[in-house]
Amino acid sequence: MSKKSVRAWFEVHKWTSLICTLFLLMLCVTGLPLIFYEEINHLSGNEAEAPVMAEGTPKMKVDDVLAKAKAVHPDNVIRYVFWEEEHPNIVTVSMADSIDSPPDVANFVALDERTGEVLKQPKFDEGFMYVMFKLHVDMFAGIPGKLFLGLMGILFVVAIVSGIMLYSPIMRKYNFGMVRTEKSTRLKWLDMHNMLGVVTLSWALVVGATGVINTLSDIVLGLWQVGQLSEMVAPYKNAAPLTGELSDLQGAIEVSKKAAPEMHVSIVAYPGTPFTSQHHYAVFMRGNTPLTARLIKPALIDAKNGSLTDMRDMPWYVNALFISQPLHFGDYGGMPLKILWTIFDIVTIIVLVTGLYLWIARRKAQEAQIARMEEEEEELETVNA
Repeated sequence: MSKKSVRAWFEVHKWTSLICTLFLLMLCVTGLPLIFYEEINHLSGNEAEAPVMAEGTPKMKVDDVLAKAKAVHPDNVIRYVFWEEEHPNIVTVSMADSIDSPPDVANFVALDERTGEVLKQPKFDEGFMYVMFKLHVDMFAGIPGKLFLGLMGILFVVAIVSGIMLYSPIMRKYNFGMVRTEKSTRLKWLDMHNMLGVVTLSWALVVGATGVINTLSDIVLGLWQVGQLSEMVAPYKNAAPLTGELSDLQGAIEVSKKAAPEMHVSIVAYPGTPFTSQHHYAVFMRGNTPLTARLIKPALIDAKNGSLTDMRDMPWYVNALFISQPLHFGDYGGMPLKILWTIFDIVTIIVLVTGLYLWIARRKAQEAQIARMEEEEEELETVNA
């Protein structure tokens, strides 16, 4: 590589790193507790737990369970119903004052789907984990905050690539992972920075790329809404508004299970919510393997007569988002992968801090050199005078 190319890659690495470093430090620090989101929620008592019962205990009809939830907030309307694989026998109901209330305005009720007992009314918009999540996702700035962090993620990926281009020629001359402890402190930290950067290379690229994808979630949702969802509900475009009672949700779920017998119900969106139409239940089904459990398949059920009107696989860009979200936090391989993610996260924090230190040290060295040159010039002028 020519000196000109090295200089160009150095400038790219320096400026992309400097611009994104402070935000990446914030993301790494807030990301640490989020790796153990479920475990911390469990310890904090904000997670519902179903009592132990005999295996095979029958479950109540979903509509009867939902009636129990409605009794807790009789003035609210149900918008979403959730089932989580990690919490068997528990159904969580999301309600609000109206069907078109803002997404962050909701009351949650977790119930035992075998007895209808109210287990908890969890709060997802308060506490330490909520603050960490919001800082990590959008810095409390909504969609602009997400897109800004996505830009920082792109700069991070560019910084990684430029770092590789700079480090590879050096490693042709020295042993991999060398740290020249006998040299100056700045050179020692430079070697440490380079070595740790290479060690975390693959992880950083994965987390950086998936982080960028995750910041596009609102855009992905919008594309799905104007694309596939619009196609699926097109036959109802001119249909009269729903009146009277909706068809029972239990029937809608049974119809969806019959259409996809190898899948399980994950979420139900009620008519009028952003994930469906004014005329349909959207029953989102998930697979039964570690990978397919992250992918969902929507079934649209006519909320008046309970018939299946359409069911399709999600587009590739939606599936890419669903796969990247858990991968970003190491939520695929249980506790061992989470521990590995934590180690790499801590090492990345060290890389970022050492990179910042090296830039500050380099500036100080340059300023000291300029000061010495100015002093020498002044002395020379004095002698000549």
